[in-house]
Amino acid sequence: MTEAVKPEAALTTHPWFFCGIGGSGMLPLALILKGHGARIAGSDRSRDQGRTPEKFAWLETLGFDLHPQDGSGITSADQTLVASAAVEDTVPEVVRAAQLGCPRMSRAELLATLFNAAPFGIAIGGTSGKSTVTGMTGWIMTHAGRDPTIMNGAVMKNFAGPDAPFASARVGRGDAFVSEVDESDGSIALYRPSVAVLGNVSLDHKSLEELRALFGDFLARADVAAINLDDAETAALAARAQALVTFGITAPEAQIGAAGIVEGPTTLSATVLDRRDGTSHALALKVPGRHNLYNALAAIAAANAAGVPIGEAVAALASFEGLARRFDIVGTSPGGVTVIDDFGHNPDKVSATLATLKAHPGRVIAFFQPHGYGPLRQMGAELAEVLARKLGADDVTVLCDPVYFGGSVDRSEGSERIVRLIEAHGGRALHIPSRADCGTWMAENARDGDRIVVMGARDDTLTVFARDLLAALN
Repeated sequence: MTEAVKPEAALTTHPWFFCGIGGSGMLPLALILKGHGARIAGSDRSRDQGRTPEKFAWLETLGFDLHPQDGSGITSADQTLVASAAVEDTVPEVVRAAQLGCPRMSRAELLATLFNAAPFGIAIGGTSGKSTVTGMTGWIMTHAGRDPTIMNGAVMKNFAGPDAPFASARVGRGDAFVSEVDESDGSIALYRPSVAVLGNVSLDHKSLEELRALFGDFLARADVAAINLDDAETAALAARAQALVTFGITAPEAQIGAAGIVEGPTTLSATVLDRRDGTSHALALKVPGRHNLYNALAAIAAANAAGVPIGEAVAALASFEGLARRFDIVGTSPGGVTVIDDFGHNPDKVSATLATLKAHPGRVIAFFQPHGYGPLRQMGAELAEVLARKLGADDVTVLCDPVYFGGSVDRSEGSERIVRLIEAHGGRALHIPSRADCGTWMAENARDGDRIVVMGARDDTLTVFARDLLAALN
């Protein structure tokens, strides 16, 4: 496919089938393809198990053809099967597609095809904050009249509404395609961005050596790179970029900086400095935490690299509403216990969330549902250290067993190990295997003024759990 080919012309002439269509990476791609006129069918184990039925009912109202995950939806060799690389060959859709000779694409391959076909691609990379930066950049570009297409792994509140309750994508008619890009599976190597954004580099799914190579190549492929000079790993890759827009809070040489930072429990304000022309711009965010100031600077730099003036970008962020499950305040009980729904699942994300909470008074009960046994083995030691270090003597971490939706993963070691490691670092932690029992314990043990943060990934029902917990407190 050449870059001149419009994705809707090349990709809508045959039917598609999405295996796991409700997933955070799959759903926005299905929405974008459908928005271009493609015929989409799909299945999802969550739908078969009765989880988040409202999501699948909404998809059906949009004209998606949904099937049980039993292979019955694969009916023609003309269908292209979209399935993540992690989907096992024994899944009925994969078996049936192989029998019929259907072509297969991974989620990343499809996203890269759509992204690279766009005339102007803005790719958001980094270990943490990608979804928020993508949402912020997409909102700035929309506010600036660029009518972008946006691919996100989270619901963007600015684009959500009664007709689009799960707005993790926006289909625009402008030249710009704004997307987060993933390094965890190496697929970041597939993208050819006009603007590459790199906010941070830290241990997650790959070793630092692998990450340095992947992110360095990512920057080198872009026409312009927007990088965070406050992050040592990111700054060290600056030489790989063809052209640069730099940002930071502490680095005096950053072209786009910030001063006069005032953090509130649910907001943040600062003055954005453009050191290239000496101008300053008042920034007001409706989302809290210094990490969100970094996210805002990354989005401002990205939009500026795409031609949006700094002042216009800063002004747009005043109306940015945030993302679902990113420090999402569910509510406060009559007794003054606040419940927060958050996507924190790796050491960096959890650290940022806890730092935001601990910047203000009140005990923290940190509930954590690990997003798999494999990730817990990979990053469990670092995660335990963060939970012990960031929380105080009066705070407590509550862990249930890791999320498990099936498959052949090794489940011999889980949350018990993390509790032991937290306690070894001087923290307080409980392992209660059942998530429902965790909710009961927290509702019974919460005190006035507590903040309960529900953290974890890959499970939409965590939001329902957070709402149910607030209802129990009420």
